[in-house]
Amino acid sequence: MLVQEKIGGVPVVDEHGKLLGMVSDGDILRSIKPRERQIYDFFSFVIYEERQELESYLKELGEVSVLKIAKRTGLVTVSPQDEMEKVLHLLAKHHFKKLPVVDKEKRVVGVISRGDVIRRIQQALLQQL
Repeated sequence: MLVQEKIGGVPVVDEHGKLLGMVSDGDILRSIKPRERQIYDFFSFVIYEERQELESYLKELGEVSVLKIAKRTGLVTVSPQDEMEKVLHLLAKHHFKKLPVVDKEKRVVGVISRGDVIRRIQQALLQQL
């Protein structure tokens, strides 16, 4: 969906539209990276884990719930009533590319991105000319 729609992330919602998490292209890339060979030593109880091949790992990952990949805690949101200054501050402070916009019931009503903010600033500057 992200590739098809040319977007970098989306909110994950329940059947009522309430925000459960956010999943980004970065989350997906980190999750599809195959595990490298690892050796664990828990006080001489050694576990050896073979490197997993990408193809088999992707097959397993295709059956994983999006919620396992998505960020589900510490979600930062804005409301439709928030000022653009707050959105700009949150995007910059947290280095996010987008923020979910939620109503009072925590239902997702939209997403605002860095591009949206830049376009808004550009419009405001052009109106002043």
